[in-house]
Amino acid sequence: MPGSAQGQTLRERIKEWRAQRQVGQTDQQAAADPRAKITQPGDYVYSIESGGIERKYMVHVPDEYDPAKPTPLLVALHGGGGFMEHMASDENYGLITKSNRAGFVVVFPNGFSRLPGGKLATWNAGYCCGQARDNNIDDVGFIRQVIQNLSQQLNIDHQKIFATGMSNGGLMAHRLACEMSGTFKAIASVAGTDNTKSCNPKNPVSVLQIHARNDDHMPFNGGMGPKSTRSAVTEFTSVPESISRWVKRNGCSTTPKRVLDKPGAYCDRYAPCEGGSEVELCVTEHGTHSWPGARKWRSTEPPSTAIDADDVMWDFFMGLGR
Repeated sequence: MPGSAQGQTLRERIKEWRAQRQVGQTDQQAAADPRAKITQPGDYVYSIESGGIERKYMVHVPDEYDPAKPTPLLVALHGGGGFMEHMASDENYGLITKSNRAGFVVVFPNGFSRLPGGKLATWNAGYCCGQARDNNIDDVGFIRQVIQNLSQQLNIDHQKIFATGMSNGGLMAHRLACEMSGTFKAIASVAGTDNTKSCNPKNPVSVLQIHARNDDHMPFNGGMGPKSTRSAVTEFTSVPESISRWVKRNGCSTTPKRVLDKPGAYCDRYAPCEGGSEVELCVTEHGTHSWPGARKWRSTEPPSTAIDADDVMWDFFMGLGR
């Protein structure tokens, strides 16, 4: 099934897709062909087999997409217990609007779920989380397959492939940087630290960590917070330790430079690093476990408005090699 007409909202596209499923179409019929070329802007839904199980993902192609022009790709990973539609909601994360404004393709993979609709999904990010970890799901292989498919369908700029994620999705972004360093130029993790079991990247990968000082799910200083999900069954790595690991892996200067300092937030950058990579930490004073700048949230307090995660992330990605 082709992508939506230009101008159709993602919410309308999801509603249409669900309606088609309800009238008896199979997932294969209700999803676009993952081998077909994409030449038009819009929203596309795919269902593929990966690791012997059915996996789904959604793709947004920006309004000004030009098949003749190499285009950046962002892999956006939802949090634990979430699903792809939730991550694709502009109210929750704003990534569709950012994609259209900045001109990058964004893909929303769905984590591992036992539910037909894909909800309550998790990522196998190492020591966390849930059924994806417990069943040793090959999420790295799934993401690799998604990128391979999109590289055949779209004109992707392979020097500008990035990943971001919230919470468990942020943890998974760290794992992708560890195991797919030949693919990802950089990652941006929001409220998710490095909880990989091992990490030996072959190439430097730039890392941006965005974290609230008062995060009550993944505490800034590590361990378990009062709102930590019990299914995590892990002591989360602290933010300082996560940054220290990437500074060492990338061979960065250990003395950071403050690149943003404003009421409610600051950002410290570690550079130069090997291969032109950078490591940056942005800390908000408030927001607990949320996406800075979001209009809708599930955390115990509103997201920080001191920074916008989408803007900070994309500025970081585009500024690499400055």
